[in-house]
Amino acid sequence: MSRLLRQSFLMLLAMTVITGVLYPLAVTGLAQVLFPRQANGSLVVRDGRPVGSALIGQSFTDPKYFWGRPSATAPMADNGAASGGSNLGPSNPALTAVAKQRIDALRRADPGNDAPVPVDLVTASGSGLDPQISPAAARYQAARVARVRGLPADRVQALVDAYTQGRQLGVLGEPRVNVLELNLALDALQKR
Repeated sequence: MSRLLRQSFLMLLAMTVITGVLYPLAVTGLAQVLFPRQANGSLVVRDGRPVGSALIGQSFTDPKYFWGRPSATAPMADNGAASGGSNLGPSNPALTAVAKQRIDALRRADPGNDAPVPVDLVTASGSGLDPQISPAAARYQAARVARVRGLPADRVQALVDAYTQGRQLGVLGEPRVNVLELNLALDALQKR
């Protein structure tokens, strides 16, 4: 019996070292060598300091910026440690109320815009952290951003087009616009 317990303990110790120490170190080291940007969080750096991640949405509420998808994370919006959807179904009155509040905020920020509001501007993604919006959502906001910043609307639309990413490998996903990168490009445009 003691021999069996000793073998079991040694196997537990060996597997703990292999799967709990060696494997994670090997994977981390390999990721740092092959994909250093992604392994370090896909950070977006401006002027030598990180301003966000290309993978996690950020809350923009100033009318001079493009707004991203609503966040369902708590206790604050776009909390990377609390990824998760709202879990509100389409028949839930709370979802309707939140969507109506978001539509009202969009209408107040751009009272002359009577176009239909794209759904991704009023509903959270499954993770609650989506950093991208659809090109339609960006186009919906382009006139407001141009007006508030005093830029020609066609210049802002050209920037939206430049930051629109196509489908991955030509077939996966939908075209999308990274809100953080677009807003940083707007700021850089105005600095010139």
